[in-house]
Amino acid sequence: MTTVTGDFELNIDELRVVARYVSEIARELLPTFEEAVHGDSRPRVAIDAAWEFVSGARRTKLQRVASLAAHRAAKDAPTEVSRLAAQAAGDAASAAYLHPIAKAHQVGHILRAPANAARVAEIYAGDDPRAADEMLSVARDRATPVLIEVLCRYPTAPRGKSRPAELMFVLDAAMRASR
Repeated sequence: MTTVTGDFELNIDELRVVARYVSEIARELLPTFEEAVHGDSRPRVAIDAAWEFVSGARRTKLQRVASLAAHRAAKDAPTEVSRLAAQAAGDAASAAYLHPIAKAHQVGHILRAPANAARVAEIYAGDDPRAADEMLSVARDRATPVLIEVLCRYPTAPRGKSRPAELMFVLDAAMRASR
């Protein structure tokens, strides 16, 4: 089993757990992007690249390139919900390359997709924060013990200025408390 070393160790199986978690959420958000942006396959390609890794393929340039392309699609997206969906797809592909460095921004590679999903739910509910809270609860419940163990190797998520960053902070605290 390949192990990635930095401030701590992450093995490939743990990276696959993280990539699966992020990919499942990104896949659920994908229609949000595709309804707003017809013909742009970059987020779908990123999710497909993530699933190749999750399914046992090696980490390759495919995940890196697809992640960058999906993040560019997010920058080009015409609406907040489509931007959040494309960003989650990029995060799914980049999860294969989560770095084992004790930096709080790394938590975003694990929790930004579910925070984005919560924000999308909130927007669709007329900015009702209860919709976001419900999605965060679902995201917390979906987290496996391995995912939570990996998350807890990192510093806590920073309090952000954007609504998705706030939601990520809340989710991070909830997952750590469930340990």
